[in-house]
Amino acid sequence: MPERSLRIGTRGSALALRQTERVRARLAEQGCCTDRVEIRTTGDVLPDAPLARIGDRALFTKQLDDAMLEGRIDAAIHSLKDLPTRLPDGIALAAVGLREDPRDALVARDGLGWATLPRGARVATSSLRRRAQLLLARPDLEIVDIRGNVDTRLAKLERNRDWSAIVLACAGLVRLGLEARISERLPLELMLPAPGQGALAATVRSDDDAAADALRRALHEPEVELAVTAERAFLRRLEGGCQVPIAAHATVRDEYGRRVVRLGARIASLGGERCVEGARTTAELTVGGAAALGEQLADELVACGAAAILDSVRAASRAAPVPEP
Repeated sequence: MPERSLRIGTRGSALALRQTERVRARLAEQGCCTDRVEIRTTGDVLPDAPLARIGDRALFTKQLDDAMLEGRIDAAIHSLKDLPTRLPDGIALAAVGLREDPRDALVARDGLGWATLPRGARVATSSLRRRAQLLLARPDLEIVDIRGNVDTRLAKLERNRDWSAIVLACAGLVRLGLEARISERLPLELMLPAPGQGALAATVRSDDDAAADALRRALHEPEVELAVTAERAFLRRLEGGCQVPIAAHATVRDEYGRRVVRLGARIASLGGERCVEGARTTAELTVGGAAALGEQLADELVACGAAAILDSVRAASRAAPVPEP
């Protein structure tokens, strides 16, 4: 247990603060004192720019990493899906856990659900992954771009009466006490989540063993680690991020009398015209085994045409980048 008070860095959004306070409460249960430090990130500075046009950067983590490397904070709490698969030198992933429902939520007006969205309905999302899968299932939909924190997006739905729905992560709505706003939790057959979606992550300086140990005791869950390791290894193998429509979801489950990690993944073109998907399992319940599972499935999907889909998406994103703030 570190003798000093740990300075915990976080973004300033309501969701980020709620998540950070949950981890701080767990640290307090161990007798570990903490201070909260709020830091604005690139994603906060450019609240209205489409994520796919901001560029291939650590949109929600870079400034937190910089603060840690400069010694202004000792740790940072992230939504794992925002954390790049390759961390900067000197930064380590200390713990993952507290995974909420990883599915995406349809938040619709007038009692609508997925099956009752009218033909040509306008559905808003900031995610290329969600856009691609929505159009894969319903090519008739009109997808509208939306940015901002959860409250901002909900308010935009209310203001834009011509929108039928928005799509958000179930986890964020639940953590903010807004579960009642969920019209429908979209099934995985329709909408696979982003790698790591729903899980929390803590990063520390690579040489700060005391902080890492404290956060691991407070937050870490081994089965969550196995699942998200497979998902993130899949993403890393494909060199993906916010700018590509990569979806993956893993679980640790019992199959035919043995415990396995099962990973499913899907890559669809932005207009939903093409899709490559598949699934694999491994009975090797180690971090190395989970990582190998993700890499093997990525290689399989590349062989089936995933690379061509991703290349076309990246080419479109490079055509109109948003400059660095």
